[in-house]
Amino acid sequence: MAEYCESNNSTFFCGQRGILASRAGSKPALPSCSLHRVEAAPDHSRGGSSPYRATGGMEFSGVVLEAGADVSTVKKGDRVIGVSNFHSMAEQCITDQKTLWRIPENVSLQDAAVLPVSYGTAILAVDHRARIQPGETVLVTAAAGATGLAVIDVATNVFCAKVIAAAGSDEKCKLAMQRGAQSGVNYSQGSLKDAVKKLVGSSGVNVAIDMVGGDVFLDSLRSLAWEGRIVVLGFAGGNIASVPSNLLLLKNISAMGLYWGRYQHQDFAVFSKSMSTALQYCQQGLIHPHTGAVFKLEKVNDAFLHVMQRKSTGKVLLSLK
Repeated sequence: MAEYCESNNSTFFCGQRGILASRAGSKPALPSCSLHRVEAAPDHSRGGSSPYRATGGMEFSGVVLEAGADVSTVKKGDRVIGVSNFHSMAEQCITDQKTLWRIPENVSLQDAAVLPVSYGTAILAVDHRARIQPGETVLVTAAAGATGLAVIDVATNVFCAKVIAAAGSDEKCKLAMQRGAQSGVNYSQGSLKDAVKKLVGSSGVNVAIDMVGGDVFLDSLRSLAWEGRIVVLGFAGGNIASVPSNLLLLKNISAMGLYWGRYQHQDFAVFSKSMSTALQYCQQGLIHPHTGAVFKLEKVNDAFLHVMQRKSTGKVLLSLK
């Protein structure tokens, strides 16, 4: 889930008020932030409970309320998007100026709140990792989720690829096709591999981007063409499959992973470029972020249930207005 809000540099809010910035950061008021499944799960590594109060939220949009003396990238009144370490679901917060990006005038705070995690991941998956070329066929699993729809959006509308959307219901497949996929496959009704073969023949797909894991990952791998590429983004199905390395050898397949958040610490230039590129694409009208649902901050528990019960499609937002 994401929040859209306002921000400055070292302090920020997750809602629709403001963000404060300190010497290293800014203080934004956050009109909205987004919800992620990981935030809805108990912390089993610590026994499922904590004596400390925690504020969730990994991404937000908002308006800067204050900026520290050494802040140079944003100023009071700037509309920004940002990422944080689980404290975006608040009306105000402080954040480093490096984690803020200014929103173009023609992009709404709500659309901007959808961009960071989902579109940052999609851009790196499609371009930086899979290096998708125009005309290639791309299989996207968990296609109706926030990241799945973002991958479809970027692959179809920016890289001119042909997308096969795979999801767990006919309704989700329909949504994915409405958002740009050329065809849809409901993998709850049978073999994903067989369904893909009916669509593309024995040649297979050029790229698979998987967020489900388990048997869906294996079927995606077996659906790849010669010199195909598969990018692993997650394990929403709960099972982590072992890679049959003989398939990599026989078809000269490349299997790779993508953990977008790790780039923030390992290669910030790549991380930052994914954010600025998402904003640029949105400004140019090349991509069209999809918001599945918006909840008021006081309805945050309903929002978490919406995600945990797998009712959500696209990005789920918290509005702090």
